[in-house]
Amino acid sequence: MSAVLTENADTAPAPPSALPEPARRATPRWRTPPALWSMLLPASLLLAAEAGVRLGLIAPNLLPAPSAIAGTIVDLARQGLAAHIAASTLRVAAGFIAGAAAALLLGAAVGLSRRAETLLDPTFQALRAIPSLAWVPLLLLWLGIDEAPKLVLIAIGAFFPVYMGVASGIRGADRKLIEVGQLYRLSPAALARRVLLPAALPSILTGLRNGLSLAWMFMVAAELIAASKGLGYLLSDGRETSRADIVLAAIVLLAILGKISDGMMQRLERHLLRWRDNYGGGP
Repeated sequence: MSAVLTENADTAPAPPSALPEPARRATPRWRTPPALWSMLLPASLLLAAEAGVRLGLIAPNLLPAPSAIAGTIVDLARQGLAAHIAASTLRVAAGFIAGAAAALLLGAAVGLSRRAETLLDPTFQALRAIPSLAWVPLLLLWLGIDEAPKLVLIAIGAFFPVYMGVASGIRGADRKLIEVGQLYRLSPAALARRVLLPAALPSILTGLRNGLSLAWMFMVAAELIAASKGLGYLLSDGRETSRADIVLAAIVLLAILGKISDGMMQRLERHLLRWRDNYGGGP
């Protein structure tokens, strides 16, 4: 009997206190910072492009060397590049705020009411399938060539991802959480604030991030309409003058601005969802 007890004791699982700590706590301090890993791919592409142009493998008039593009950005900075960046950023900010605000209201209405979903959602899904450039002739006819059509086009681009995130987030809330809130006799406003909003917040924030990305994309289409300032204008100017370096410089600046704005939204997302205990991914 004692031998059996000894054998069972040897094969029994260790108590939780004896288990090893998670690997993330045992991560050595000398590990490579994530920022360096994130720069590995773009740095490799830049080096490959520079080497290809220097060795004559790539035509510089089609794909200028990254060093030449950096020189073009410096030249543009001396000629008023800040005004172009400010114009595009302000347009994106105004259009995104307008589109996201409308999407939050209408998405919440569709998510909370089956009647509103039946009334509004089929129309929105049909409008969502329309390409961005298809709106351009209509907006020009209705609003002219001033700032209004540009801001409306950007707002349209931001609207649909945010609307989808809000509506799907509310409809996807766990029914058991709603029932618990009703058992505690929460008012409709308290139920929405304390149960529905936290449950839908991940989808809402994902929709906001996607909407902001599309706002930058639609901004380029908007500034191609008729603009005298902006990064979209630089793209059009580089195409008309056959300056690939200007086109690529504008693309690089768009990528940088888009990454900065998305990083700000990502930090906001982490702050608002810091209460979640989710899987953060492996090494």
